[in-house]
Amino acid sequence: MTHSPAATPGGTLVLDSEGLAKAVLRDRTVTAWLALARADDLRVITSAATLVEVVHPRINRPALEWTLSRIVVEPVTEPFARHAAALLADAGLHGHKYAIDAMLSAIALAAPGPVTILTSDPEDIIALCGARATVIKI
Repeated sequence: MTHSPAATPGGTLVLDSEGLAKAVLRDRTVTAWLALARADDLRVITSAATLVEVVHPRINRPALEWTLSRIVVEPVTEPFARHAAALLADAGLHGHKYAIDAMLSAIALAAPGPVTILTSDPEDIIALCGARATVIKI
């Protein structure tokens, strides 16, 4: 089967801050997931808020920019923020500790499925997304 350039992706791979950081470092596990996503025509995304967690003075900027050129960085819009707040309320969570995970989760849940989220914090992401996404600890 051939894919047309305008083909709809077969799902979405989502990187949290650890996933993005490991992609920048070319971690073997994350690199394998990215290769699988490319082979399976999956869309690879993260949230703009995740960049705030990842960027620091010692990060390899060229590697970061190269990685970001290969993924979609979704903006945190008001509808996503409202959905994130609802996810937090539904999970009985609140506060800054969960805010960026909630924004990422809202963006992930709006993405074409099936959705797989690579995260260092599976418990919080599962609490926010439930069974609507596959959560993989990295």
